[in-house]
Amino acid sequence: MSKRFLYIVILIFLTSCSLSNKKIEINDGTINIFEKIEPIKKEFNSDLKIKSLINLKNRSFLNNKTNSNGNINFDTNFTKISSYKFRKIKKFEFHQPELFFTNSDEIIFFNGKGTIFKLNQNLEEIWKINNYNKKEIKLNPILYFAQIDNKLIVNDNLSKIYSVDLNTGKIIWSRYSNSSFNSDIKTYKEIFYTIDFDNVIRAISSKNGNELWNFQTENSFIKSEKKLSIVIKDEIIFFVNNLGDVTALDVNNGSLVWQTPTQTNTIYQNAFTLENSDLVFENNTIYFSNNKNEFFSIDARTGSIKWAQSINSSLRPTIIENLIFTISNEGYLFIIDDPTGNIIRITDIFKNFKDNLKIKPIGFIHAKNKIYVSCSNGRLVIINSSTGIQENIIKINNSKISRPYVLNNSMYLIKDNSITKID
Repeated sequence: MSKRFLYIVILIFLTSCSLSNKKIEINDGTINIFEKIEPIKKEFNSDLKIKSLINLKNRSFLNNKTNSNGNINFDTNFTKISSYKFRKIKKFEFHQPELFFTNSDEIIFFNGKGTIFKLNQNLEEIWKINNYNKKEIKLNPILYFAQIDNKLIVNDNLSKIYSVDLNTGKIIWSRYSNSSFNSDIKTYKEIFYTIDFDNVIRAISSKNGNELWNFQTENSFIKSEKKLSIVIKDEIIFFVNNLGDVTALDVNNGSLVWQTPTQTNTIYQNAFTLENSDLVFENNTIYFSNNKNEFFSIDARTGSIKWAQSINSSLRPTIIENLIFTISNEGYLFIIDDPTGNIIRITDIFKNFKDNLKIKPIGFIHAKNKIYVSCSNGRLVIINSSTGIQENIIKINNSKISRPYVLNNSMYLIKDNSITKID
């Protein structure tokens, strides 16, 4: 046997051993990473009824620093539908723009040319402004919003940040950053926080746009368009980068509290395909999932993983009391016992659709005893959360609609060229 042949045999043996039981160190514990687990595509305990959930939240879409919407106090007969139309947002299906509600119950959004508009609850226009030159307008900026006092904070995927007077729509200050932004914006006192495409979180003064501190996490060569997520609780800011690393920092100075990786090193080669859900803070825990068939429950104090479940979802989960609700990318509604991570029930919410393999869930909310799911085919599916039975399907249009938003017992949905209000 030649030395060359012997070397190849040894190499194959070592490689096969290393792939058979991969582990990554997560703080004080370890998690086994298997080669590949197929997403769950079957129902489980579908006849099981869940108790009625009585804890209701009002105005959970306003100034929500934890992303926890909970059980929304909302109910409607869907008897009246109105809309506000705007210039089409190109590649809307690849982005996750958020409808923004001000503290005075007004609506902020933007069109395909970067024009920001403010509407009242009846979708009547109050003002609109555009802070972009001709070259920037052609790049079709995607905008993200936050509010501090009476100022609207704006950043975008073109590296511009600016502040707008919410009463008049006039620009207060405007400047450029070294990198473009790819996250929602969270605020604390007079500071706002956002993440750029290089996985750097930045703390910026709302007074003048000056950067106060930043924290660099591991960067990937390929940039994902998936919006990154931030939550703030008790002077700690938590965020996830596009490599799946969850980091906790002191909100005042950016000092590291803990950091927990959730992916193996192979994700560096596949960062473009990783899609994490929004982070949600509830019960002193950080919850999120991804499209790699992983749902995590992470202790917010230590960063240790409490449990991980095999659920393939890039949608924001909902936590109500001791139950977790999430929907997989394949259209299965999962209900999970929070303390143990055990799956209680799985229901196929698309089984009444003819071409259910082509339909994707975009987002959902839980309101009283119903779950409202928006879909890639422009339908809104209404599910009874207690039984898992589909109660109704409402046609909004024929293309992707956003996750539902609720303000004062009205539901709002975004598509690429309009905002729809349902009463």
